[in-house]
Amino acid sequence: MIYMDHAATTPVDERVVKAMLPYLSEKYGNPSSLYGLAQEARKAMEDARAKIAGLINAKPEEIIFTSGGTESDNLALKGVALASKKKHIITSSIEHHAVLKTCEWLEKHGFKVTYLPVDRYGLVKVEDVEKAITKDTALISIMHANNEIGTIEPVEEVGKIAEEHEIYFHTDAVQSVGKIPVDVEKMNINLLSISSHKIYGPKGVGALYIRRGTRIEALQHGGGHERKLRSGTENVSGIVGFGKAAEIARQEMLSETERLSKLRDRLIEGALKIENSWLNGHPTKRLPNNAHLCFKFIEGESLILELDFNGIAAGTGSACSSRSLEPSHVLTAIGLRPEETHGSLRFTLGRSNTDKDVEQVLSVLPGIVERFRAISPFKKDFREYESALLKEHHSSGVD
Repeated sequence: MIYMDHAATTPVDERVVKAMLPYLSEKYGNPSSLYGLAQEARKAMEDARAKIAGLINAKPEEIIFTSGGTESDNLALKGVALASKKKHIITSSIEHHAVLKTCEWLEKHGFKVTYLPVDRYGLVKVEDVEKAITKDTALISIMHANNEIGTIEPVEEVGKIAEEHEIYFHTDAVQSVGKIPVDVEKMNINLLSISSHKIYGPKGVGALYIRRGTRIEALQHGGGHERKLRSGTENVSGIVGFGKAAEIARQEMLSETERLSKLRDRLIEGALKIENSWLNGHPTKRLPNNAHLCFKFIEGESLILELDFNGIAAGTGSACSSRSLEPSHVLTAIGLRPEETHGSLRFTLGRSNTDKDVEQVLSVLPGIVERFRAISPFKKDFREYESALLKEHHSSGVD
């Protein structure tokens, strides 16, 4: 199988598995206990914390382990909101559902949320962020890179504005950490979400970076683990694997970014030779492994199933909501009509992918698209819609 859905999850690196195994068997101590077996687990966990901190230029004590990106986002937004007397939050319209649903929950509990629009590439305008700030703003949360279309947001500029206004700044960096450089100091970030399984680590473990001095309330109470911010016995083996994955990502990021960018560009160039297709997201300010395409007149789900039949795994968008029949909120936010959003296809490359993989995809994709268009019930509807739209523009004098 050719696997090109690394934005959904990555296979666990063999080096990560090897690092984890002892903590699933003989090194099983509870890191909160005092005897030697437990302290061995504690040391391994703290070593992992340091490795993850090193990946984003943070201090080890600023890393709080969680179950993944969703929990990290929830802790960041709810935790800061509940600790603040202010009641306003700024975010974007294309955030991951872990942020958007959390904002909806906060709105039900007395908070006001401003959802900023994006341009056709999915970029938030920095000036819009500053205009949205009020005296009651407690937090700005803008993702580093979009999980669907791969656009990289101007996080450093937003962080600077947040710092100037003395407002906490959170970024969901689940898709960017390990793929492109992230520096919480340079970017003026107060809180940052990471997930292990996006960087070839195990599922079920993640982290929230919390800058020292940030006021935040715990959401999970108990024995006071993780600086009293996330009680519960830590997932030691998962954390060890997460740490190893972070170490590998830091060592290999630059060379892998260059390699994947070339594969991505070749894939995009070849796919866009198909008639009535286009690239979603920014053409250059995008993740090195992301190629998000749209093909008119067909359903993306049909493409995925046919690609799977040909031994190729791809996605249509966010894996967390891929079973939803609703149009992607990201694609509608960048201006696509609902009927256009359904023809989307997301390829996200990874360590296992090669030139041959890209060539294989490009050898079968045009034929698959052509076959589905030949039997598509949408083609006539599209033609009629576009013809009516063109007539409306001409009659109104719009160029």
